[in-house]
Amino acid sequence: MSTTRHYTIVALAAALTLLVSGCKSSEPSPGNDVAAVTVRAAEVTGGQTEGVSLRFSGIVRAAQRATLTFQVSGTLRERAVELGQTVKTGDLLARVYNPALEPARDSAAARLEELRTQYRQAQREWERSRQLHERGVVSEQGLEQLASRRDSLKASMATAEASLAEATRLLQESELRAPFGGRVEALLVERDEFVAAGQPVMRLSSPDGREVEVRVPAYMLNHVSLGQLLPVWSVQQRNRPPETGSIVEIAQSGGVRGELHPVLVSLPADTLEPGEPVEVGITPRETVATTVPLLAVMKSNGGASVFRVSDGIARRVPVTVQRIIGERVVVDATDLTAGDQVVYAGMTRISDGDAVEVR
Repeated sequence: MSTTRHYTIVALAAALTLLVSGCKSSEPSPGNDVAAVTVRAAEVTGGQTEGVSLRFSGIVRAAQRATLTFQVSGTLRERAVELGQTVKTGDLLARVYNPALEPARDSAAARLEELRTQYRQAQREWERSRQLHERGVVSEQGLEQLASRRDSLKASMATAEASLAEATRLLQESELRAPFGGRVEALLVERDEFVAAGQPVMRLSSPDGREVEVRVPAYMLNHVSLGQLLPVWSVQQRNRPPETGSIVEIAQSGGVRGELHPVLVSLPADTLEPGEPVEVGITPRETVATTVPLLAVMKSNGGASVFRVSDGIARRVPVTVQRIIGERVVVDATDLTAGDQVVYAGMTRISDGDAVEVR
């Protein structure tokens, strides 16, 4: 009886030992890896630079052109060119008649000749008086008076020369000559019409060089620069590939509300003809705001932050909240780029550096 009880106790002890060892083997060992926390994540949007091409219309014109005027008034007596005619530098284009110009020139020339004669006579008298003064016949005072008269006539002669030059130039201004070689674009005054000084008479353009001026809003001035290349499309030939123009002049923005500002674009030679309507493309480049889901932003004592997932590891990234747009938040963060994954569900169960599984 005692032997049977002994075997029973030994069997119970063995069973208890196996049960304890089994429980211990089922517990995780300190060396085993911690399971990744399941989270949900969404992409960061924005941050990239985008642009939409805008087209501005203009008319091709000659780069060198001039509206010609007379500097004197008169009647248009002669017009030596016709519309569309090609001229060379210095060619006579037109002539006006002013009855006062030629007599004024002749009068100034006669006055100059008179003063020259008087000056030569005064010079001879001074020479004779100087010789007599050396002999003691003429006083010092008399000699000085003759020298003063001679010098006065010399100054008057210089004034007369200037008057003659002015009258001659005015007479020359009655002739209109080509300042450069080109083609007559427009005739604005007919023969025998009275022309006022400064009144446009004709327009002249050079065949060398083309340009187009477009007017843009003030904000577009920040998106253009000198030397920038722009596409230029012909309106009349839509299937034609665009030409490439270069910006040569940019206007400064003014204080007038709603004012458009000119931008001058130089065109390649022998491409588009003057008077042809074109469109110039300008693409404003703007950086799209960086946005994350509203639920991804956490607030703590250290400020707002998000968890960015990279290679299965969650990293806390500090952000600055700018504004809320619907279900997304515009943030400022240098460590976030478009396409990054940020956690928006399960954030309370993770900390910086935890392994996560995105579902």
